[in-house]
Amino acid sequence: MAYHHLDPEDLPETEDYPCDRRGISDAAELHALHAATYEMAPGEQLPRSYHYHERREELFYVRSGTLHVETPDGEFVVPEEEVFVAEPESPHRAFNPEDAEESVKVLGVGAPKTDIALPYDPAE
Repeated sequence: MAYHHLDPEDLPETEDYPCDRRGISDAAELHALHAATYEMAPGEQLPRSYHYHERREELFYVRSGTLHVETPDGEFVVPEEEVFVAEPESPHRAFNPEDAEESVKVLGVGAPKTDIALPYDPAE
């Protein structure tokens, strides 16, 4: 059996990412589940782009602050201790608005881990 007890604050930041991202999946050697913590200062976004996944289900648990999520159906505002879920084929972009007064901390999980993000252009 294998167990992992991790403090995400002790994990290294992901390089070249648009916010502070700490990868739990890699540190725990998870094969099926993507998991990471994110901290977005005002004006930062969680993903590299507005995107969707063909098969991955994604869940964002807001640990502190207020998360905003842009979708083709409109913008969702997700307060602290609530959850936003994006099903497969559902474009989304999670962010912290530039005029926000505080950072947003989020735990993001998704499966399958290997389903890459596909760019979404709302103009198309």
